[in-house]
Amino acid sequence: MKNKSIFVACDTSNLKKIEKIINHTKTNTLKIIPKFGLQFFYSKNGRKFLEKFKKDFWLDLKINDIPQTALSAIDSLKDLRKCKYITVHVNGGLEMLKSIKKQAKKINKNLKVLGVTILTSLNDKSLKEMGHTKNVKQLVLRQAALIKKSGCDGIVCSAQEALMVRKKYKKMLIITPGIRLPGDISNDQLRIMTPKEAFKNKVSGIVIGRSLTNGDIKNNTKKLIDHLNQ
Repeated sequence: MKNKSIFVACDTSNLKKIEKIINHTKTNTLKIIPKFGLQFFYSKNGRKFLEKFKKDFWLDLKINDIPQTALSAIDSLKDLRKCKYITVHVNGGLEMLKSIKKQAKKINKNLKVLGVTILTSLNDKSLKEMGHTKNVKQLVLRQAALIKKSGCDGIVCSAQEALMVRKKYKKMLIITPGIRLPGDISNDQLRIMTPKEAFKNKVSGIVIGRSLTNGDIKNNTKKLIDHLNQ
């Protein structure tokens, strides 16, 4: 199972909790990479922690701004040498995506740029409320085309759209949030799927947060392994 990419969402600003998540999700069965989002990165000690972090991690900032500002944001991360993945939002447009990919390659040849599509907390109704005339699947497919054209390394979308994207883009890196273990509540996520269902939909990797980090993390990690082995 080590060929399955698993990312654990470290969504807290508490350093002790972060260290606990990282240590308690260690296993010889799966390779689990931490994903740090806005809450941790913006916290008082988050940035300092990542400067010294010795293992690969994903920085989930969902950068979305005019190209020059986005470029400056990427350039400011060049000291984070173990950052392997960075997210940008497709809403920033093609030129922003291309600029970020070009700059990322300059500062760190191992840094992969992932384009974030429709957040898993949204659905067709949400898009209509925002003025979109396309549904989630139509818009994600359009955004996937922009990601491909920009040269970015992969796409972040829900597992519900992953198979559709995979059919059109055979080699695209597809990573899916909104993952829950069987029986877990969905919380604020609307487009969710279990880990096993997601991998059946041809995803490259999954992001799993509260199903692992709430409660007994070691036991939750074992549940994940057992689930994938079924």
